[in-house]
Amino acid sequence: MAEAAKVGRTALKTATLAGWGNHPRVECAVARPETVPALRTAVDEDLGDPRRIARGLGRSYGDPAVSDAGVVLDCTRLDRYLDFDPATGTLTCEAGTTLEMILRDFAPRGFLPMITPGTKFVTVGGCIANDVHGKAHHVDGCFSRCTESFRVLLADGRILNASPDENADLFWASFGGMGLLGVIVDATIRLRRVETTFFRQTALSVPNLDAMLDALDAHQDVPYSVAWVDALATGAALGRGVVTMGDHATLADLPERQQAAPLAISSPSPLVLPFELPSAALNTATVRLLNLVLDQVQKRGAAIAHYEKFFYPLDFVGEWNRGYGPRGFTQYQFVVPLKGGRENIRELLSTIAASGQSPFLNVLKRFGAERPETLLSFPFEGYTFAIDFPVRDGLTELLAALDARVLAMGGRVYLGKDAFLQRDTFEAMYPRLDRWRAVKAKYDPDSVFSSNLGRRLGLSR
Repeated sequence: MAEAAKVGRTALKTATLAGWGNHPRVECAVARPETVPALRTAVDEDLGDPRRIARGLGRSYGDPAVSDAGVVLDCTRLDRYLDFDPATGTLTCEAGTTLEMILRDFAPRGFLPMITPGTKFVTVGGCIANDVHGKAHHVDGCFSRCTESFRVLLADGRILNASPDENADLFWASFGGMGLLGVIVDATIRLRRVETTFFRQTALSVPNLDAMLDALDAHQDVPYSVAWVDALATGAALGRGVVTMGDHATLADLPERQQAAPLAISSPSPLVLPFELPSAALNTATVRLLNLVLDQVQKRGAAIAHYEKFFYPLDFVGEWNRGYGPRGFTQYQFVVPLKGGRENIRELLSTIAASGQSPFLNVLKRFGAERPETLLSFPFEGYTFAIDFPVRDGLTELLAALDARVLAMGGRVYLGKDAFLQRDTFEAMYPRLDRWRAVKAKYDPDSVFSSNLGRRLGLSR
């Protein structure tokens, strides 16, 4: 970051920001308030362009938490605990509190996050803005299912309580609203009481897509499930991979050595990718090697796994996104309905295989029912695929073609991962968009809260 310039009471820095995919990279003016009054000042004060957008740890993949207009509000210092009830597991914390902090401080007391995505390095505010989901959506749903209430700082300086019973329209529209209605100041969420921080897990090696979907469908009673798909498998082996399933381990499930510390937490990983790899490192040979390694790692997972390996295997290597090189990458995540899902996923995977755009990681899950109160939340009942693509020539055209096919199949794309979706396609994918826009007009009529994603998709000005 460049040196801070004092504008009134708010210090601004210039920084090049990006999402986790490092694409696009955007020059931004950044404020980093440390208190709620300072946050309010950073929103209210005349800093030139009135537009603002909140940012946490930057783990959304594309451009929802960057803006080349106005000011980006870095909320990571707003990370205080405000209240905790051990009888119910109800935690009130500022929105910059991270899941990593919650694990560190509450797992030893027998509590885990109720809903978690595939990284712990996310803020509570970011979890709400993206309405994140994890391996257990078919059982537990999204982050909206564990959120009781939150407070939102609006553009006019008011801080409103939002819950299913108070300002309910603001509450539900904020889940998946990508921070475009206001800044989440603090939230009350429910944690999950656990006997141990370990999981029982089973890995099933499957030869093709039909077998993989059969396995996911047959084990809907298992709380956690996810499938790794071989990115290079084609023909009769298309969809080959490993399905991993699991549930919380009890004290009796643990081997004797682990029973001595059943609520163990992990130490920070010492492994960090120190620099961006050259783009030439991303090729068919490295994809093939990666898939061989992933295949063996998935197949040989321990019967009892710590939460770190069960939920967050990629967190083991810090800054692993640098492995995609200076052009970055995108994670293309879509969901399609269960009806016709097998044929549709087969078509999409075949299109990708024929494109020459070798994906580095394919992950498949089954979603449970949609929560109809939310307006821009991504999941609905169906199959969801998340696919990592290095940014290279021809990718934009491939993603546009995939978007068109996903839309025709009745599916949609996840905004929390997106950097390429076009406005008309997005508008056709989200049927409750008009209702969300009505909430935006009510609480932010001047479209103060705006990001590059918001402007690209017509959600803000």
